[in-house]
Amino acid sequence: MSFGLSAELVELRGRVRAFVDERIIPHERELLSDVKRTRLKALQAEAKTAGLWTPHLPKALGGLGLGPMGMAALFREMGRSPVGAKVFHCDAPDQGNMDLLLAAGTDAQKKRWLEPLVRAEITSAFCMTEPAPGAGADPTNLRTVAKEVPGGWQLDGRKWFSTGAKNAAFLIVMARTSDDPRSGATMFLVDRHAKGVRYDRDVPVMAPDVLDHIEGELTFEGCVVGHDAVIAGVGDGFRLAQARLVPARLTHCMRWLGLATRTLELCKQYLATRVSFGKELARHQAVQLKLAENATGIHAGNLMTMHCASLLEQGLHREAKPYSSMAKVHVARLLCQVLDDAIQLHGALGYSEDLPFSLWYRAARAARIADGPDEVHQVTIARDLMLGRFELLV
Repeated sequence: MSFGLSAELVELRGRVRAFVDERIIPHERELLSDVKRTRLKALQAEAKTAGLWTPHLPKALGGLGLGPMGMAALFREMGRSPVGAKVFHCDAPDQGNMDLLLAAGTDAQKKRWLEPLVRAEITSAFCMTEPAPGAGADPTNLRTVAKEVPGGWQLDGRKWFSTGAKNAAFLIVMARTSDDPRSGATMFLVDRHAKGVRYDRDVPVMAPDVLDHIEGELTFEGCVVGHDAVIAGVGDGFRLAQARLVPARLTHCMRWLGLATRTLELCKQYLATRVSFGKELARHQAVQLKLAENATGIHAGNLMTMHCASLLEQGLHREAKPYSSMAKVHVARLLCQVLDDAIQLHGALGYSEDLPFSLWYRAARAARIADGPDEVHQVTIARDLMLGRFELLV
């Protein structure tokens, strides 16, 4: 199996890396603190001019028409900065919502919501997770209900951890439309400011908010939408969720690998110059063991991600599912471990906020929960292995 990238894609990857390192990383603190987003908008304009805007989308929509392999190559470089994907306008949840609407939306839905989203005139949110006893790791616990009424559907329920919902123009809401375990859910497009939609609060979490990454809690109470708000068809919710989540897990892995790589690079710079107990830290065997483990883990994560991307590139979505779970578990744990080791290797400096490791770690801890906790993915892997749905061969 070859993961060889074309010369054009290698050149494009180099351009993205240079843009991140030269234009984004030097301005990270400003990007995170600038309420007016002056710097962000300026960099987004630069990315457009450079031909690097929404690379995951078709050329007809202003993108680069990249498949999963191309996305894997570019998203990894964007992930070197926590704000990198936002500059190129392919950050979660907007990137996944764009892909979903592109694949399953009607012409009218695309005109109203997708086109302004692509232009970054608006943002969006994906509302599936609910407070207990509602849907979390187990989507069959879905409690938000959509009841058919004259002219459309009435939505009632609660959602939380709806990233970016506070400032979103529209929401993609998963609601139960029947008791069928396979076809009992439907996705709806809902105007964020529609009657019956109440934004209850920002959910406080371990890490500070990063641009639109604010976790929100909402209540839907008597919210009526038209029949034209249904995405694909009634009962297609679980199918669409799976189609959206497998590539989404992979794009998360790509970004996390970029940040893990940058973390290790920062460690190399420090360990080569910091002298302790008579020699540079990089010459101590205990330090070398951590470096070797981290480098090996990143390489394994790269291979897992590229392998899964290659399956998606071939249209083998079902076959890719267990491999996406493997990659997600491995890379999420890896990112946390690399950051934890970076803090340890830098000692008091690493624990301080003079360096970004503690900030990144607080955000990275969510990786082992988001898009399915480790344990759910491990159960999926074990089940598919026992059922013979994949082999440990490539």
